[in-house]
Amino acid sequence: MRTRETDVEPFVNLSELTEIELLILRRMREFTIGEHRSLFHGTGFDYVGLRDWQPGDRTSQIDWPQSTLTNFSPMIVRDFEQRSTATVVAVADASLSTRCGIDGIPIAAAIARAIGTIGMSAVFFQDMFGLITFESRFDELSAVRPRIGKNQVIHCLDAYQFHTGMQPLKHADTLSMTLAGFMRKTTMVPVISDFLFDEAATVMKELGHVNTSHDVFIVLIDAAFAFDLPPISAGWIEGFDVETGKSRVMSRQALRQLSARTRSWQDEVALMAKHHGMDVLRIGVDEQQTAIALSEFIAERRLRKAA
Repeated sequence: MRTRETDVEPFVNLSELTEIELLILRRMREFTIGEHRSLFHGTGFDYVGLRDWQPGDRTSQIDWPQSTLTNFSPMIVRDFEQRSTATVVAVADASLSTRCGIDGIPIAAAIARAIGTIGMSAVFFQDMFGLITFESRFDELSAVRPRIGKNQVIHCLDAYQFHTGMQPLKHADTLSMTLAGFMRKTTMVPVISDFLFDEAATVMKELGHVNTSHDVFIVLIDAAFAFDLPPISAGWIEGFDVETGKSRVMSRQALRQLSARTRSWQDEVALMAKHHGMDVLRIGVDEQQTAIALSEFIAERRLRKAA
């Protein structure tokens, strides 16, 4: 597991997030100047009420008199909500297979960069930003409640990269009901994954149900690069599936075809998404291209919704 205590290099560090922020500021000017109605609210916070402390809450939010009544277990915090123009909740793939890759670049690095870019775009538009992560087959879901600001984006990135500061998401009868139950109002929901799992068709159908009430779109990580392996002299190769723990022996020819088969499968996934009325944005591991493509996609969608 990636933790700060083991000094593991994060997928996206603070300096890279700052670069993303600056790039977004430059690109967004092209979309927000001109004859557009203002998307921004003034500053100010509205008091919502009291709730239990959650990871990521600031100590200044703690209501000490109320916390003494619970003997500080749990601590009670005052909940404030800053006026925002919309809510964005990224649903990100945190399954073990995304930690695999080639040349030291895992698939998860592209997912983390997408989270950072979407999060900083939300900051620009004064949108609340939250995160849901899922493991293989969507058996385990964890979440960070939407809030506003750059610190929230940093918190969400840390939650994804180091598996910290998240709350388990309660399961409903279906995946669509589980996701919809987390969102209090109409929400933009980018689903970020390589979709390299067997239940993709079922998941797309469930996401299509969510899309009837929210704005769901697919950020499809082009994972073919992770299977573009160097030539191997051995005639037979044993592969290990980190998700299931099973091994499989394949021929050298089958190994060479993995990258093409991955791309072909992701083409099918994109068609599934479009069949259920969801837009698809495919991105790779190129950092600048990813940031530009995502920020412009979000901006165009954001302005179209506001019009």
